[in-house]
Amino acid sequence: MLSIDPNQISTGKLHQYLLGAVGPRPIAFASTMDINGNPNLSPFSFFNVFSANPPILIFSPARRGRDNTVKHTYLNAKSTKEVVINIVNFKMVQQMSLSSTEYAKGVNEFEKAGFTMLKSDVVKPFRVAESPVQFECKIQEIVDLGNEGGAGNLVICEVVKIHVDEAILDEEGHIDQHKIDQVARMGGNWYTRAIMGMFEVPKPLSSIGIGVDGIPQEIRNSKILTGNDLGKLGNVEILPSEDEIKLFLQEDINSSEALKTGDIDKIHLQAQLYLEKEEPAKAWKLLLAKKQ
Repeated sequence: MLSIDPNQISTGKLHQYLLGAVGPRPIAFASTMDINGNPNLSPFSFFNVFSANPPILIFSPARRGRDNTVKHTYLNAKSTKEVVINIVNFKMVQQMSLSSTEYAKGVNEFEKAGFTMLKSDVVKPFRVAESPVQFECKIQEIVDLGNEGGAGNLVICEVVKIHVDEAILDEEGHIDQHKIDQVARMGGNWYTRAIMGMFEVPKPLSSIGIGVDGIPQEIRNSKILTGNDLGKLGNVEILPSEDEIKLFLQEDINSSEALKTGDIDKIHLQAQLYLEKEEPAKAWKLLLAKKQ
């Protein structure tokens, strides 16, 4: 394994390692306004939500590594203490990227990228009409993390008004994770589209699973089952009974055939197929049948 001392490599190289490894990162499409009323729009992938009560979002317009200059967004945030953070979806990702061009101060990125300026209700900066969710924010504090190129500047924002496109809501009024169709930043020029690779992981908070340490050692040492597989097996609350296992084997031909071979790898492969289909109960019945 390559081991790196951050102090022994250039900022640019370190930047590549950090952004290549930490991702995907959500995008804060930040709309600000200078003291003269000129709008500015720029995306930042150093961004996330940090609190619900109060509702706090934080993004970081870092100092440029090549010449240690700061971005217009940072200057506007310091002078006006207001920002709108717009969420980026797939339909607008190319325009969003275009807006990141380093235009001269005073150039309207809304116009350059073809976005519609929408008047905000509480703050002065405009919202991006094409964005599926828009957060009007008051800036609580800006924390400068350094004075050299590459240093971040944490813009701590309190959400004072939220606007949500009703088209992305489900029947219960929640944001549908497929309809919002978000994108996120990876390393280099790479992005990821959430719905192309979304998968659900049931939260262990709703139940107390047996844990991976509760799985028999011969299963934990499998050459086939992965860490993710073991995580799914460990998230079940109760193991199946002998009667449940017998009934399952009578009804499931694939499991019965796998058991007949006596090949542990084939048995574990079949169990893995059940886990891929989010059927851990079936996987357990097969794995425990091997022990009977």
